[in-house]
Amino acid sequence: MSASTPTPTLEEFVAEARDWLASVAEPRSARPWGEGSDDVAVFENWTAEEERAETDRISAYERAKFDAGFGAVTWSREHGGRGLPMSYLLAFRRVEAEFDVPRRTEMFPVTQQLVAPTVAQWGTASQRERWVRALLRTDLIACQLFSETEAGSDLAAVRTRAVRDGEGWRLDGHKVWTSGARVADLGIAVTRTDPDVAKHAGLTVFLVPLDAEGVTVRPIRQMTGGSSFNEVYLDGVRLDDEHRLGPVGAGWKVALTVLASERLDSGNLGLENADRAVELARNLGRPLSELERDRVADLVTRSYVQRLTGMRVAAAVVAGDDPGPEASVGKLLATDTMARTSEVVRMLLGPDLTADSGAWGTWAWTEHVLGAPGYRIAGGTDEIQHNILAERVLGLPREPR
Repeated sequence: MSASTPTPTLEEFVAEARDWLASVAEPRSARPWGEGSDDVAVFENWTAEEERAETDRISAYERAKFDAGFGAVTWSREHGGRGLPMSYLLAFRRVEAEFDVPRRTEMFPVTQQLVAPTVAQWGTASQRERWVRALLRTDLIACQLFSETEAGSDLAAVRTRAVRDGEGWRLDGHKVWTSGARVADLGIAVTRTDPDVAKHAGLTVFLVPLDAEGVTVRPIRQMTGGSSFNEVYLDGVRLDDEHRLGPVGAGWKVALTVLASERLDSGNLGLENADRAVELARNLGRPLSELERDRVADLVTRSYVQRLTGMRVAAAVVAGDDPGPEASVGKLLATDTMARTSEVVRMLLGPDLTADSGAWGTWAWTEHVLGAPGYRIAGGTDEIQHNILAERVLGLPREPR
């Protein structure tokens, strides 16, 4: 799209998007209950080979979407975008949902919506040229190297060290709960570069190539049987200064840029499986008890509240305003929806949930029931989210430290 290309109206853009999607995918027709995949996993249960194959399949679609002008709708033309308002991106997502396109795994929002904007904001000109477009197009996949076993949910307490090594740096440490590290090309890592100052002031962020010498990725076996998460060991990893993102000591501010994007993107988590649980209630083949009807109705109501909150966040972003407290409560609403989905499914299926009878849409729910509690920890614990809301949104007194 050249600089002289006139901006399409929203209606023209939607028609263009629908035509392109129809050329690469089939419409998402409503499948009868009991046909197709009954997968409702919260965290995928793939082998390393399956994870790589699925990541490559999604990347192929994302690259085609980018090249057609729909992968970076709101980004500037400098980065391969079209410079269109947020309303156009939201319109594209609505149309895209009508087609049977590859479902993005967690790595893709992390790459395109968390890491790419952070590099664009904090990177040098050469870093932006090297990485932003490649991340948006998913030529490179990125993961977050934030959490550590010793730090819990306190990101500023990280112990992974980065020390000067000639003109570059040497990194030593251990990261944990890293989604997608087996398939990622880069990890955005928070490290401690100065242990003698206040903990928030002594941090620096690096973009770590995961094929660098000294990087070891070890999968973590979950109770679902899968290995969605990994430990990442950094043992004497040497990086040139080009891999440092932002000023030395400004790592806390850089990390907050990543976390702010994550907060905006968490509002729709769990809704698809909640809808599937409601469909399960409709297709049990028996009348529901009064208690079951009450629990299903409660899940429907809470799903609508979560959707409305997400719409308010989107409306604020479109208007150029700060999303405010709605974005802060999005993750709490999502984890609550997941928990209540599990409650409804356990009530509806009873013993059919606990034994693999081969029946469609029964045993598969174990993946959700066992995986959903993980989101009370992932992306910041619920307790931390409550503290953020209390102290930074409602202005209540700080919790004693």
